[in-house]
Amino acid sequence: MTLAYPRRNELARTPTPLQYLERASQNWGRGHRLWVKRDDLTGCTLSGNKVRKLEFITAYAQDNGYDTLITCGGLQSNHCRATAFAGARLGLQVHLLLRGERPADADGNLLLDEIAGATVSCYPPRRFFSEIDQLFNHWQQHYAERGRQALAIPTGGSDGIGVWGYIRACEELQDDFSAAGIEQAHLVTATGSGGTQAGLTLGVALHKLPATVWGVNVCDDEQYFLDKTAADAADWHARYPRATMPDFKPRVLDGYVGDGYGIAGDHIFELIAELGRLEGLVLDPVYTGKAFAGMLAEIQQGRFSGCRDIVFLHTGGIFGVFPQRNHFNW
Repeated sequence: MTLAYPRRNELARTPTPLQYLERASQNWGRGHRLWVKRDDLTGCTLSGNKVRKLEFITAYAQDNGYDTLITCGGLQSNHCRATAFAGARLGLQVHLLLRGERPADADGNLLLDEIAGATVSCYPPRRFFSEIDQLFNHWQQHYAERGRQALAIPTGGSDGIGVWGYIRACEELQDDFSAAGIEQAHLVTATGSGGTQAGLTLGVALHKLPATVWGVNVCDDEQYFLDKTAADAADWHARYPRATMPDFKPRVLDGYVGDGYGIAGDHIFELIAELGRLEGLVLDPVYTGKAFAGMLAEIQQGRFSGCRDIVFLHTGGIFGVFPQRNHFNW
């Protein structure tokens, strides 16, 4: 299907490869072929799924007179780190509103935020959750008083602009499926702010890709993500009414959050280490580790029976491994 995409900045190294996991398929596939779409390879400091969204968001900012980007997330937010480097690359100022107490020594994504020159403001979780809208308004007003114009980007870049990133990615998946001989697949992704899942679900429908999209939630619950992905899709259609709104059916694999967002059990760290040894593939404990574990559990339960191919979208997150290094037991 031919879509009228808005302008984007070419920030990501795409297309990313689709990699067959031969040994993982033998170990865990139960007759399925397991594949990974390597969106962890979208670049170096701009790695991961967030860059696809930022290609469209940063172009929107430039085209509408914004010179500053404000966004939010946890101390180890992949999205915030990607925004910091996207802004640096494009000459846009970036201000990050981060949830948590600033540590004595910056590590992982937080260290990279600082290297990229982003302004960082940290807030205790209770204040962050209760006042985030006011904090965005405060800082937008702060920049306006100084003659600047700041764009507020929601958590994860997940809105009607950002979903274009994974609508477009479904064109790549069409080529991937053709080259790999995939006639039908289940497509599994971690979902933490909903935008990647919304974009994939829209993209699969718009491009008639023979796939069923599943989000493994790493926070909140199934109903939250059913509502959030639907809201992002509605926002997309409201912003771009000439685009056809397809039949939108989000699906969530719930039950794998564990003790909470960013908190992984020992079995997740064991899986990360095992997959690293087995396939040379590194997951992270916040997003992809939980999602991959959830996918394997669903395979065991027969969720995907009748379909040979399962494609896991690797959304990145490697920099989040280092601050949790002490949880690996060697």
